[in-house]
Amino acid sequence: MAKKTKKIVIIGAASAEFGRGILADLCGDKSTKNLPLELVLVDTNPETLEVISKVGEQIREYYGRDDISIETTTQRKKALKRADYVLVSVAVRRAELWEQDFRVPLAYGFKHVLGENGGPGAIFHTLRSLKLLIPICKDVTRICPKALVLNFTNPESRVLMGVNYLTKARAVGLCHGQLEARRHLADRILKRPLESLDTIAGGINHFFWFTKIADAKTGKDLYPEVRRILAKDPHSAPPLVRKMVEVFGHYTYPSDDHIGEYLSFGYEFTGVKWPYGIENRKVDVKETHMPQHEWLVPYAKGEKQVDARLVGLSGELTVPIIATIEKNERQWVPAVNVLNTGGYVANLPDDGIVEVPAMVSRLGIKPQKIGKIPEPLAAYCRTQVSIQKLVIEAYRTGDKNLLLQALLLDPVVNHVGNAKKLLDDMLRLQEEYLPEQL
Repeated sequence: MAKKTKKIVIIGAASAEFGRGILADLCGDKSTKNLPLELVLVDTNPETLEVISKVGEQIREYYGRDDISIETTTQRKKALKRADYVLVSVAVRRAELWEQDFRVPLAYGFKHVLGENGGPGAIFHTLRSLKLLIPICKDVTRICPKALVLNFTNPESRVLMGVNYLTKARAVGLCHGQLEARRHLADRILKRPLESLDTIAGGINHFFWFTKIADAKTGKDLYPEVRRILAKDPHSAPPLVRKMVEVFGHYTYPSDDHIGEYLSFGYEFTGVKWPYGIENRKVDVKETHMPQHEWLVPYAKGEKQVDARLVGLSGELTVPIIATIEKNERQWVPAVNVLNTGGYVANLPDDGIVEVPAMVSRLGIKPQKIGKIPEPLAAYCRTQVSIQKLVIEAYRTGDKNLLLQALLLDPVVNHVGNAKKLLDDMLRLQEEYLPEQL
């Protein structure tokens, strides 16, 4: 019996990295073999959408997937009809506004890190993302209520909380952070095959902690060895990661800029330069600004031959998860972002978003309980959950004072007057991109 074609709607598909990667995975990942798919690419920019559409056809042809169709549209509501899965990664003027999220708080004396998912800048990033994502998820609820929403929009924990609090969409958040952490653990620290490790980690997105690192075959606890290597080898992990293991004993995301966003002392290890700013590179007089999608244009025009960069798989878990559900298989995945209603992390709030392992089957995605994480680290996470709740409620009600409260809860904010000035300044600077009620 022929399998029923599944419809996957990809919103924000014109993003060069997200759109290309998902298309490569859907066409090329071995898990999708014999799984017919109808793909609908959705974006508000018709020009970049046309580029990703042509690239998608090249990827489909490369992998010989005659059982996959690719359509494009700028009409989201039309695309959502009969959808089984909705993949979402959306942003507006990402680079420019992200830079503003970082530089303005720094100008008011708040020594934060990165300014993307934590710290004062993340408040405004969250509000912009909610403005985009909440209407999408309300459309999903109305048009295709049984569809599973897989969100990649940042700040992951915050916007997923908004989706769960303010819509009825079935939504799970996915991120490659734990995948990177596990690869780093295997390749750079223990220097052994990834499949030889049995790991468990949990917390919040980009701020999770490994509670188990063991030999998958013998069950031997490998944490003592991990701690020993991190203590002795300065090249085994970035300095803030090594310091957190030294002080708190547990391994985390192997990226100082990500975990530093949630810590008052993060800048001590990363500095206060914006990693993607002009202050980190020489200025080439011949250089011209290239939009993110421009590297795909030569492929779309047929000026460049299909190669590994174009068709290479992303390594993300999204497509294997979908295939596992649809092919009635079972697969363990190291991380999903969900409401903690099942007490998956025992000492974090049950109405917060947590990142934990899950078992995937035809029944869907079932998060696993991992018990407690170390109390000091849970305290860090609980503060973030409280900040997230305030921002979501501010979005819902338009209460600016809740945003001020959220700012003052942030570990790097140490001046009430400057926090108020920062809030007023950012609400003015980003007025066109923030929710109308603010």
